[in-house]
Amino acid sequence: MTRSYLAVIGGTGLETLPGLEVKARQVVETPWGPPSGPLVHGTLHGRLVTFLSRHGEGHTIAPHRVNYRANIWALREHASNRVMAVAAVGGIDALIAPGAICIPDQIIDYTWSRDTTFFDPSHGEVVHIDFTQPYCEKLRDEMLLAASRAGIEVTPTGTYAAVQGPRLETAAEVRRLQRDGCHIVGMTGMPEACLARELELCYATCAVCANAAAGLGPGVITMDEIRATLVNGMADVGRLIGALLAV
Repeated sequence: MTRSYLAVIGGTGLETLPGLEVKARQVVETPWGPPSGPLVHGTLHGRLVTFLSRHGEGHTIAPHRVNYRANIWALREHASNRVMAVAAVGGIDALIAPGAICIPDQIIDYTWSRDTTFFDPSHGEVVHIDFTQPYCEKLRDEMLLAASRAGIEVTPTGTYAAVQGPRLETAAEVRRLQRDGCHIVGMTGMPEACLARELELCYATCAVCANAAAGLGPGVITMDEIRATLVNGMADVGRLIGALLAV
């Protein structure tokens, strides 16, 4: 199968890729088990694109249960070396309000007990990757340029706090993340990013703010609020992807 120009991992609020003219749905197996769902190959704005829903069809896989190794391996083997990961996040920085988009350039991992490497004792080697800059700068720059062309205002840098989930954070935890210098908080950024680096993929994240993080908004955070906010935010993501593909 011809390699795709871009692979898109969809998160909460982006379970399908609007406008994708589907050519094939590929069910694959990996050394790490099955990915979250089939790889959906198609064309969008004249480019070959592959889409994978991170949480599975119907959003049935919790963040700490996602088979990140299988997902990243499947995309490398059957789709593209360029991966744009879309994620719904909570806004910690006051400038990243609900509905806004951030293209983070740093990440701090607060998760635990997840499979964080392809290189374990069963494979007879330990590999240390350079993770100083966790995202592909080339793809980040292209995404920022695409946002500008589409007239979408984005925050061009930021530190993503990757937390365990599936529960949302406490107000005290968010204050700690603030002290640590984090700007957004989500549950799927790691180990996805470091696994992509191990396989030498060009990987970057497009984070859509779904809500103000715990303790920073006017009241209780509800899923209805999150879903409503993501409607417009993900529409902007679709426009950004369109501009990215129309190069």
